[in-house]
Amino acid sequence: MSDERTSALAPAIELAAVGKCYYLHKHHVFIVKEAVNRLFRRQSDHDEFWALREINLSIGTGESVAIVGRNGAGKSTLLGLVAGTIYPTCGSVTVSGRVGALLELGAGFHPDLTGKENIYLNASLLGLQKTQVDERFDRIVAFSGLEEFIDVPLRTYSSGMKVRLGFSVAVHTDPEILMLDEVFAVGDQEFQHKCLDKMKEFRLQRKTMLFVGHNLESLQGLCERAVWLEHGLVIADGPFDDILGRYVAAVH
Repeated sequence: MSDERTSALAPAIELAAVGKCYYLHKHHVFIVKEAVNRLFRRQSDHDEFWALREINLSIGTGESVAIVGRNGAGKSTLLGLVAGTIYPTCGSVTVSGRVGALLELGAGFHPDLTGKENIYLNASLLGLQKTQVDERFDRIVAFSGLEEFIDVPLRTYSSGMKVRLGFSVAVHTDPEILMLDEVFAVGDQEFQHKCLDKMKEFRLQRKTMLFVGHNLESLQGLCERAVWLEHGLVIADGPFDDILGRYVAAVH
């Protein structure tokens, strides 16, 4: 996408000089030494791992953007920062609009609760009131296709069934921003086509959408823009087909 088109859109998501650092504790062989280190902890006792560095990114309202990169590039971390499930070590993240997100398998669900109970739990985490869930409950269940299993514990669900439930809740929260992480990695093709149809509907409604996935071909015709991450840095940002071609050439 050209800079002119991006600047013409009101920003839905903005990241300014964002970095995310994790501190990894070094393991010591001797228990006594570890006890001493607890008393006299020094910065050298930690390894720093920067999942993201100096990310400057603006996503306009109504844009559909794919985040591409190898495993460990920082894609899921970026989505977590936008969703507010994690916080930046430095920089700022600004999000304008209600977010519906499916960030990882089983996130926002409790394995001992039933499918029905998890709908209410997950929807509340995404900002819906109970009365709003009541009104949308039948549509959520119908879209998921899990009517026969809605009153059994989530721990009995397959990975595909969890994705069905999570996706259905996310798209029925009336999100202005939809974020999906590897939604096409599990589940049958029939439901994947159902997801694509829903996302095409959202695109026509000018919803902002942000995707992470390895099956990038499935996002062709859906995403107009792609951002390529590598080792926590933005390598390239531009039209989807152009970035996809460069990325595929680099990793093969």
